[in-house]
Amino acid sequence: MVFSVRDWSRRGVLAGVGALGLSACGKKDEAAQAPAKPAEKAPPKTIQAVVAGDWRSADDRARDVWRHPVESLTFWGLKPGQTVVEFWPGAGWYTDILAPYLADTKGKLYEAVLQASDPADPAAAEIVEAYRRKLTEKKRVYGDVTFTAFGPTSGPVAPDGSADLVLFLRNLHNWMAGGIAEKAFKDALAALKPGGILGVEEHRGEPGRIQDVLAADGYVQQDYVIQMAKEAGFILVEASEINANPKDTKDHPFGVWTLPPTRLSAPRGEPAEPGFDHAKYDGIGESDRMTLKFVKPT
Repeated sequence: MVFSVRDWSRRGVLAGVGALGLSACGKKDEAAQAPAKPAEKAPPKTIQAVVAGDWRSADDRARDVWRHPVESLTFWGLKPGQTVVEFWPGAGWYTDILAPYLADTKGKLYEAVLQASDPADPAAAEIVEAYRRKLTEKKRVYGDVTFTAFGPTSGPVAPDGSADLVLFLRNLHNWMAGGIAEKAFKDALAALKPGGILGVEEHRGEPGRIQDVLAADGYVQQDYVIQMAKEAGFILVEASEINANPKDTKDHPFGVWTLPPTRLSAPRGEPAEPGFDHAKYDGIGESDRMTLKFVKPT
């Protein structure tokens, strides 16, 4: 138990001690016995710090030059403490950035994974399970992520009017092929708060061509995406060239998947062609992409 100078003097312990000595001794004792100041809480991680996180794989880091995560998330307005919904995260390339950032800044992340009852391909269920396991086994890094689902018969991806930001990241072509693109925009609109943002990254088709409604080659015209969003009730805020690649000619033998990182050498679902020359397509790099920002009207 720690007593003040007055307490000790009342007990007669300091009798006969000179005034100057008492003053000096008291200050020394107080300094020695004063409780240590609590350590200052570290400031929340920045987007840049999370992108540099050592939990991200070397392969994922190598793609930053094509996907520009810091610039893209800044453009879409990601901020500390927000509630975010990511549609169809795949293996979690962007989740490795979003989840740690939101966990550290007291935000909330909903991951609307592929609806289990309607897998897009035979490996889809396995990818979803591996993704769930990765996040749940490393909560120290990812925090408490809430899993929902998106598909033809799925329910809400998040509580209505709860999200600050919804992200469609290179998936619109898949939803067009499955006939659920309109549902994606509708579900996003429902999840967002008034004034909330929908961020879109998508392989950009050649302007002026007739849009294949199934997007069989993986490319979608920017005007077509904007029109779909407007019909759902969104307003376009801004379009960015952050993820543009002028080298992409968009006429590849196996669609956008001819390019890195997929690098197909045969039609999807067929065995790879051993003699296929990837050099031309590797020289192009990843696809030309639109980066769009929409708002839910207030």
